[in-house]
Amino acid sequence: MNKRDKGKWELIRSAGKVSAERIVPEHIQKPPYYFKHMAAGNTLGTPEIKNEEQLKHMRSSGKLAAQILRECGNMAKMGITTDEIDDFAHNRILAHNAYPSPLRYAGFPKSVCTSINNVACHGIPDDRQLVDGDIINIDVTVYQNGFHGDCSETFLVGDVDERGRFLVDSTRECLRNCIALCAPGVPFNEIGKCIQRFCDEHKLESVAAFIGHGIGSYFHGPPEIYHYDNDDPGDMQTGMTFTIEPILSLGGGDVGLLEDGWTAVSMDDSRSAQFEHTILITETGVEILTNAD
Repeated sequence: MNKRDKGKWELIRSAGKVSAERIVPEHIQKPPYYFKHMAAGNTLGTPEIKNEEQLKHMRSSGKLAAQILRECGNMAKMGITTDEIDDFAHNRILAHNAYPSPLRYAGFPKSVCTSINNVACHGIPDDRQLVDGDIINIDVTVYQNGFHGDCSETFLVGDVDERGRFLVDSTRECLRNCIALCAPGVPFNEIGKCIQRFCDEHKLESVAAFIGHGIGSYFHGPPEIYHYDNDDPGDMQTGMTFTIEPILSLGGGDVGLLEDGWTAVSMDDSRSAQFEHTILITETGVEILTNAD
């Protein structure tokens, strides 16, 4: 095992058994990719400036996503399968007349992502039971009234070792620092620089393969938010909405995909954690749209 990540935890080496696709009733408003296979959204181009009507819907979808995420986190106990978490989230989202955004997005088969231990992101819920010492990221996105709200959090299962708790606490703090610097006129690349400084100070590594993104009536769009030091151009403007979603690792930042084509695992068998919010740039600073309260 990687020398930078010693401790008591279970390595994820392969995907489990995935249940059949869950049904979405006729009356639920669905995104275009539900009806035909579409590639992931294009994140290049000019970021959209939202108007007040759009922001009203984004605040609603963001709050719902955060509430569902909190409820899913309460389920993350020993003996529960990630498929059970997916089933719960799917039905709770439908109960609010919303659609679980990951379902059928670029072919993804489930309604949330569940990423455990050495899985960096995009884990597919399956029949594996959570065990003592797991850390699990649950990523919830909902599509309500034509707009997406996207958030994630890493939860502790049972007695997580000291390094695992340090990783989770540090990643939460890193996201908080990133959000605090956001305001009109701030370069997007300040987010990546902030993450790089944080990783250097805490002896962690950013998983650079995955980025934050613009969001609205589309799941993924411009701007691209890099989670590493970069000199990409572009400044934040009032009315922009995007995600910040750093993945920090106790080992290296390189990942590979399991045979399902989605589950991204660390190449050196080290654990990672992720936290994510959808944010709005306001005239005076920043507003977190994915707050549960």
